[in-house]
Amino acid sequence: MAGRSKSAESSVGARGETVIPAAIRKRHHIETGDQLIWLDDGKVIRVVPMPKDPLRALGGDAEEGLVQDLLDRRRRDQDG
Repeated sequence: MAGRSKSAESSVGARGETVIPAAIRKRHHIETGDQLIWLDDGKVIRVVPMPKDPLRALGGDAEEGLVQDLLDRRRRDQDG
């Protein structure tokens, strides 16, 4: 995130809810109903938007990307 780090503040309500600042929602295309992943390493809490299509976010899709690569590797392993 070098050079692109931004900060913002929000408060926590009585029920533990908070609001994601509009600028962050827009920058990361976070919409109503999107899932967030909360990562807690004991020192820092990070909130990461879960991709709508996790396979595509990894650089592939079910037909041509990751799954196809795994199938190709399995065939090579079976062939010797």
